[in-house]
Amino acid sequence: MTGIELHDVTVRPPGADGLVILQETSLALTERRIALIGPNGSGKSTLARLVNGLVSASTGRVVVNGLDVAERGAEVRRQVGFAFTDPASQLVMPTVIEDVALSLRRTHKNKKERMAAAEGVLVAYGLRALRDRSVHTLSGGQRQLLAMAGVLATDPKILVADEPTTLLDLRNTREIGELILSLEQQLILVTHDLDLAARCERALVVNDGRIAYDGPAAEAVEVYRAMP
Repeated sequence: MTGIELHDVTVRPPGADGLVILQETSLALTERRIALIGPNGSGKSTLARLVNGLVSASTGRVVVNGLDVAERGAEVRRQVGFAFTDPASQLVMPTVIEDVALSLRRTHKNKKERMAAAEGVLVAYGLRALRDRSVHTLSGGQRQLLAMAGVLATDPKILVADEPTTLLDLRNTREIGELILSLEQQLILVTHDLDLAARCERALVVNDGRIAYDGPAAEAVEVYRAMP
């Protein structure tokens, strides 16, 4: 089975009586590009993080390409890449090439082969000239592109991108937006960039822990714009 399914899923923080972050939700997400939009604190990032187990369902089941996330989390995470808002949370090695190579350690056990594969990734994403640069000296756009390249280097079937353009200027926002919309992978995009969201096939408006609207992306954006 291909796609992401939520069956009667709720999310409640441990020890917080009565608080529900995500109300009971059932969804089948099969489109190639799906946006999650809504106000801050609405639950959209929680919904996205259910896909690879960064957040656990309190009730119900999350199934990714036929795999139950709660039961087969490691297998799911090999299929789902996750890009965070702040790339600093993902860039942990000293140099650009070392950081990409770290992402490849499972698929390329031999160090020489791993470094060669990392070099190929840098070339593919236009980062070859930054090969030996410290990750701490990169611009915001370069850091986000490197973080994205590291995630995509593992060839996931699904990319979850949690507000990947929020910290970027206009030019880099456009570049990262064009990159993620061009990918072959299924994309789950959490974003406040409504122009970017409108270019997806489908969008979910999340508000107060509920799916307030689910439909064609352009229509969903207009619904969100009209919300009080």
